[in-house]
Amino acid sequence: MAELVPTCVWRASAALITRLDDAFGPPLDTYVNGSQVWLREDGPGGVVLEWRLHPVAGYVRPKGVATEEVFELTAAALATGQPGPAPLERLWEGLEAFPAYGDEVEPAGLSRACAAALGVPPDAAGLVDHDRLGDEWERARGTISIVDALFAELTRPPAPP
Repeated sequence: MAELVPTCVWRASAALITRLDDAFGPPLDTYVNGSQVWLREDGPGGVVLEWRLHPVAGYVRPKGVATEEVFELTAAALATGQPGPAPLERLWEGLEAFPAYGDEVEPAGLSRACAAALGVPPDAAGLVDHDRLGDEWERARGTISIVDALFAELTRPPAPP
């Protein structure tokens, strides 16, 4: 039986990236696949949430920019209207937040907590099968959109019991 994870998702935009930088600062961790991660006690009752900025399908790091510099340079450029290391649409497609350590949280409570922490309500919230989505992404070697898959899962009617 699939383990469903409460999740909130936002589509990437210049306003979201600058808000993320203003509210959370630099990411705690960065990955060569383009993911940017923050772990924060923003969930209901102080539950630790993982905030993950998902890269576009087929992400390629901008030339001459270290993996750990991509977010900060891009956020600063978007905030000032200057050119960044690459256009936003070539870097990230969305932000996801979910309980980092498997804590049980209701999607509605998660949505409220995320909106309060970030200052922007999520575009969608609900339950997703992270294992299945991660397996699909791995099989496709990063060439599918994780954010599109999350939105599809969040808008799909629940399966009958």
